[in-house]
Order: sequence, then structure tokens, then C-alpha cells
Amino acid sequence: MSNTQTQSVGNLLRDWRRRRRLSQLDLACEAEISSRHLSFLETGRAQPSREMVLHLAEQLDIPLRERNALLMAAGFAPVFRERSLEDPTLQAARRATDLVLAGHEPYPALAIDRHWTLVTANRVVQPLLADVDPSLLAPPLNVLRISLHPQGLAPRIVNLAEWRAHLLARLRRQLDATADPVLADLLNELSSYPIKSGASYDRQTGTDYAGVLVPLQMATEFGTLSFFSTTTVFGTPVDITLSELALESFFPADDATSEILNRMFKRDEPPIEKGSD
Repeated sequence: MSNTQTQSVGNLLRDWRRRRRLSQLDLACEAEISSRHLSFLETGRAQPSREMVLHLAEQLDIPLRERNALLMAAGFAPVFRERSLEDPTLQAARRATDLVLAGHEPYPALAIDRHWTLVTANRVVQPLLADVDPSLLAPPLNVLRISLHPQGLAPRIVNLAEWRAHLLARLRRQLDATADPVLADLLNELSSYPIKSGASYDRQTGTDYAGVLVPLQMATEFGTLSFFSTTTVFGTPVDITLSELALESFFPADDATSEILNRMFKRDEPPIEKGSD
């Protein structure tokens, strides 16, 4: 956000409009204002009110963190607060997060922030990280780095090329939506990781998913675990922390995975904690 602080509100609005691939007429119609007025706002010939900044930010689906940046560029105080997930005012959200993660056992589930840093996870996740190099597990623990690093989970991911392509494509979409420089650096880092050739990396999944989903197949001492994942976010958040929190839940993609995990885990322990808010 440091780069945005040096730009005018008009330049920021124009950049976000172009990032969303909208013309001035497109955005003006969606915002129900004249294209002439929007042009004046972008060029600095007119200054937006606080309400107009928030209105245009809503139409452009700008992240809450960057809406604050727009407000400050226009000379207004930021509106959206950023609290720790441990803040008393977010206790209900934290309880909901823990409930979802614990309730998903015996299948893995975790909560991440906007940079894919692990916030918390259920107890199924930790055993799956047993072979990961300890340096990758030091806070802040980045889930994508652990997944694709040669000293992370990569050597045990059976369909690594497929899973890697899926994760990098998802990260690119997130970067395109947020313009976050930290995500840009992370994408460059992950893209530079070597992909080794060999059976454990090139093996086909053996299952026809008809283009519906991309499985994660992981080799373990108990057999190959196969998952598909879902992402859950909080609806209509007005707190930056909650708006950037995502719950990643992994479901068994076959009966064998379900049977293995049901044998390995029982619901009698609390969730694990990793990383920092």
C-alpha cells in the first residue's frame, strides 16, 4: 500500500478501473454517474466526496485495505479497522473459525490470511507436515511455500505438475484482483522452484474428473491421499482481518482417503496453532 499512498485518488481510481477491465462508460453506468463526472474524478478536475469514494470502491470490488488507501488519498480518514483475530470484538468470528475447522475433522482444514500465511489449522494438518523442513515451519508459515518448495510437501505430491499449475493460476488471479506486491513477490518465488522429473512427480491420477476439479494427491506411509478443496470466506465483512481470512477445507476425493483418515484421527484434541495474525 506504500506505493498507493504517493498517488492521487484519481490515478488510483483509474488504475483499479483498468485492472477490472472496465471502460469509463462501463463503470459510470454501474455506479449510476455520468462518464464525464468520472473522467473529471480520474483526471483530478473534480474531487470525490467520501461517499463517492466508497461507492466507486464498492462497484470496483476493491479490497477493504485498499479502500482505506483510496480514502486517505482523497483526504479522508480510513473507515475500515484491522484487528487481531484475538481481539475481543472478533471473538464470535474466531469461535466460528475454530468450530468449522474442528468440525471438519478427520479431514484437514486451515485458515489463511491474504498472503497465504497460516493463521490456524485443525489437528489433522500437523501430521501431514511431518517431513517438511523445519525452516519452512517457522512463523510466519506460508501455505503455498510449504506446498511447492522442494523441501516442503512437493516431493510427496503425486500430481505435482498439475497441482502446482492450479496453485499458481489461483495466485495469479488473486494478484490480478488485489495488486498486492507481496503476492507478486510470492508468485515470482514459487515460479522459480524447480520441478524434478520422476514417477512421483509425473504419475497420472488415474481418475477422470471431467475438468470439474483439480485433486491434490499426496503420498504417505499409509497410502496415497486424494483431496479436493473448498474455500470459505466471511460474508459482508467490514473488518480488514475478516475480509482477508479464508478457510481452506480438504475433502476426500475417494473412499480410500476417507478410510485412511478415519482410522488415523479421532475428534478428541483441540486445533493446532501456527504462524501469527
